[in-house]
Amino acid sequence: MEQLYNYLPRELVTFILVTLFSLLIGLSQRRISLKREGETTLFGTDRTFTFIGILGYLLYILDPADMRLFMGGGAVLGLLLGLNYYVKQSQFHVFGVTTIIIALITYCLAPIVSTQPSWFYVMVVVTVLLLTELKHTFTEFAQRMKNDEMITLAKFLAISGIILPMLPHKNLIPDINLTPYSIWLATVVVSGISYLSYLLKRYVFHESGVLVSGIIGGLYSSTATISVLARKSRKASAQEANEYVAAMLLAVSMMFLRFMILILIFSREIFMSIYPYLLIMSVVAAVVAWFIHSRQRRSKDLSADSEEEDSSNPLEFKVALIFATLFVIFTVLTHYTLVYAGTGGLNLLSFVSGLSDITPFILNLLQNTGSVAVLIVVACSMQAIISNILVNMFYALFFAGKGSKLRPWILGGFGTVIGVNLVLLLFFYFI
Repeated sequence: MEQLYNYLPRELVTFILVTLFSLLIGLSQRRISLKREGETTLFGTDRTFTFIGILGYLLYILDPADMRLFMGGGAVLGLLLGLNYYVKQSQFHVFGVTTIIIALITYCLAPIVSTQPSWFYVMVVVTVLLLTELKHTFTEFAQRMKNDEMITLAKFLAISGIILPMLPHKNLIPDINLTPYSIWLATVVVSGISYLSYLLKRYVFHESGVLVSGIIGGLYSSTATISVLARKSRKASAQEANEYVAAMLLAVSMMFLRFMILILIFSREIFMSIYPYLLIMSVVAAVVAWFIHSRQRRSKDLSADSEEEDSSNPLEFKVALIFATLFVIFTVLTHYTLVYAGTGGLNLLSFVSGLSDITPFILNLLQNTGSVAVLIVVACSMQAIISNILVNMFYALFFAGKGSKLRPWILGGFGTVIGVNLVLLLFFYFI
């Protein structure tokens, strides 16, 4: 919008913008206030908010240096708003100061538009409009929150913003690149991604079907998601069987994307070498899931409500403790494996790590790129992922039950994904 000042007087452009923004805020207040309170309790309508913005602009340009007129007008406006609030509270028993704050923000639009860049004052107006319109959304969101949800958020802010910067960078064990900071950094990054997917799953896609549950759950934990879906599939009808397998493979597909994000955060060099393979693996898993899903349609929509209750919060202390412990174990194992068995032993360890959570193993490789060649890290990461997919297939078969109608779909779907991944791994070795 700054280009308009080259063609029109600055005062005219500022006046038009302040008037337009004030009118938009006033229209939003009129609609919501009429619906919520009624005409008798309104401080003003759209015209009142527009005049508040214009008044702020006039008083600002008359004394832009000392701003005495602007501050005096703000004091008078605040007094009028206080009197209006007192009348609403005493006569109509209507509480809340949101309208008062928005009116004061509208009054301040003139100096904001005059002194700040266009992106800033547009952001202010958009934020006001969004927060005004989303009141009922926030109410529904708060009603769905667990009792300890804010405590969980406070825990994440504490471990990432308070504890992490205070940890030392000194090695805990001589000759091993293992510091309190590196351990906690890996825990914070993984917990952050898991916590974000947990929030999406619980509050954004809480009424989603099985397929969306697989997608979001794959960002959180593909193993946990596959286990839950396999258990739920025992009660599924024949028409719904393939839907669960498709959701499991979508969880695997999202697992590849999750590792792409983690690798990009910790090592850009390794990311540039491995991302084509991970991207191909993710696409292959998604295509196989789509193929299985398209073979037979669902008879009814499925919800993931019961699955949500089964999934634990990723910021539980025991979860973080287990991850940190595994990270330390794999760091020590990787170091001594390289010392006594070389890269051959590390290749074997990558397959063995697939029997548990492979995230600590891969993150340990990423943070030790100085002692391990990039190609070895890429190969071991791919091998660990393939091993983990194989373990997930056995989890799916076990939790689905011996006589499950999902077994052919599980074997076919997971077998195809594992086969393609092995081909890519061989291709990587040969090139």
